[in-house]
Amino acid sequence: MIIAVDAMGGDHAPKEIVLGAIKAVNDIPSLTVKLFGDEQKIRPYLTNDRNIEVIHTENAILSTDEPVRAVRRKKDASMVLMAQSVKDGESQACVSAGNTGALMAAGLFVVGRIKGIERPALAPTLPTIDGKGFVMMDLGANADAKPEHLVQYALMGSIYAEKVRGITRPTVGLLNIGTEEGKGNELTKAAFTLLKESDVNFIGNVESRDLLNGAADVVVTDGFTGNMVLKTLEGTAQALFGMLKDTFTSSVKAKIAAGLIQNDLKAVKNKMDYTEYGGAALFGLEAPVIKAHGSSNENAIFNAIKQANSMAEQQVGLLISQSLNRQSKE
Repeated sequence: MIIAVDAMGGDHAPKEIVLGAIKAVNDIPSLTVKLFGDEQKIRPYLTNDRNIEVIHTENAILSTDEPVRAVRRKKDASMVLMAQSVKDGESQACVSAGNTGALMAAGLFVVGRIKGIERPALAPTLPTIDGKGFVMMDLGANADAKPEHLVQYALMGSIYAEKVRGITRPTVGLLNIGTEEGKGNELTKAAFTLLKESDVNFIGNVESRDLLNGAADVVVTDGFTGNMVLKTLEGTAQALFGMLKDTFTSSVKAKIAAGLIQNDLKAVKNKMDYTEYGGAALFGLEAPVIKAHGSSNENAIFNAIKQANSMAEQQVGLLISQSLNRQSKE
């Protein structure tokens, strides 16, 4: 399996990207990683180049670039060359921690959309208290959505949860303001009816307060709402751990207490650590495209590459396409 990686994308590129790639090829003997980026900046961190190939380019898409314009004009940028490698069949999947909008544009315009998918969706695996995690989409690829789009999200998320995350008959929940049927706006009411009639294991509406308790294996919503939920969860987690840090460093007594439960605190933090779940998959494309968090460290990149490799091995895109074809014939 060959995975293309944008070595110049992210806050800590190329160091953490390269270290994550090295960790990935060491963990998966059959894997080859193609690093796209400035070779002079990459080589100092490439202590082991077994199964790692560097494709040199000095151009990169910046976080400040306008996404679509950058993808169309910067044909030799590391992210665009990475996506083109997948399009040309030289790589089976790609990973970038760079500009989110640009990666979505590269996915759509370069990698290409699966026939029948109206709107691709950005879908990370988010943590739950029991450590199992859940897939949620859309978290920002499209601000608006139609009921039919949410059904496609449910289908794609179910296939991913089953084939990559190993969940038998994954449950699907519709994010709403109440669990009762008939709750919500026009979008959620119409989507509820369609999801009930679909082939997915739909369990009804779920509320945002129940997400971290594992309300469903797959949760679907429109991109505007999903992105708001994601940012709220991130902000709450950061604030909570910040308050705990302040509390446990406020006095000598508190520092002693912190020392006694240090391992327990680390366990809690690790359980809620997004880096353990890889990146956000852009579902609905011809090949796996993974968006790693902009602040990704070595571990996050390692898990994002593993995620891309698993999606490619399980042929998630092909399974989605086949499922859509079956539905269209029914």
